[in-house]
Amino acid sequence: MNSDGPSGGSPAGRSWLKQVLRVFGGEPEDREQLIELLRDAKRRALLDTEALSMMEGALQVSELRVRDIMIPRAHMVVVERDAPLESILPVVIDSAHSRFPVIGDDRGEVVGILMAKDLLAYCGDSRSRRFNMRELLRAAVFVPESKRLNVLLNEFRASRNHMAIVVDEFGAAAGLVTIEDVLEQIVGEIEDEHDFDEGTDILRRSEREYTAKAHTTIEEFNEYFGSDFPRHEFDTIAGLVSNALGHLPKRGEKVNIGNFSFKVLRADSRRIHLLNVRLLSGAEHEAGESRP
Repeated sequence: MNSDGPSGGSPAGRSWLKQVLRVFGGEPEDREQLIELLRDAKRRALLDTEALSMMEGALQVSELRVRDIMIPRAHMVVVERDAPLESILPVVIDSAHSRFPVIGDDRGEVVGILMAKDLLAYCGDSRSRRFNMRELLRAAVFVPESKRLNVLLNEFRASRNHMAIVVDEFGAAAGLVTIEDVLEQIVGEIEDEHDFDEGTDILRRSEREYTAKAHTTIEEFNEYFGSDFPRHEFDTIAGLVSNALGHLPKRGEKVNIGNFSFKVLRADSRRIHLLNVRLLSGAEHEAGESRP
């Protein structure tokens, strides 16, 4: 078996994996057999849903590259190097991020990283201290779009950095990636925790409550519920919900559309994963329409 197969890695890692695989029923010849073996172990209650999801995510991380998960340059929350403190603070407060790329002449030029905690010294009597962005700048870590996620995760752990600026072939910033983004590929989307059957995108919870995968197509949604959302405007219910809210929703956000109430159950910085769908009663629907 080659080093890219399931037994790759250090001798200790291979030994541990072989012991686990013997418990689960054998040693696979390739990655597909390994995944099927793990899923079979879950069906036999040797693994729970969360453990299976994390194992599959860990395997996927070695196949993905930074470009596959990065936050694009246009979506980065940045601050300008020469911006005054009074224009920086609202950005920091509204986004609630802890780290911000600092740009020069344009978004393609990242000159450093600003830590939100470094601004605390200026939040009291600002007249007692002169704000100077250059004194607060921390060095940015730059990585190519082609870097593998498992390699990047090891570098994050070794350097204790939490953010890297992704650069294109010309050295300009193409986006950013955080350690949270990488870890989300392992533990982020656990659709099986809601007991979806294979090939099922909508799960009925009660007479009015449903759970739906965000990538469910409008056509499938309409067919399931007998609704008439236009298919030519959005491909998925994720697009429908994002458009209704006017931004990429965060976990816990709600919106009523037609006869349905949608609540975001799982989402990350790039997309929605899981939605709660509730059929509104006649009174609820009328109350929603009567609001100004």
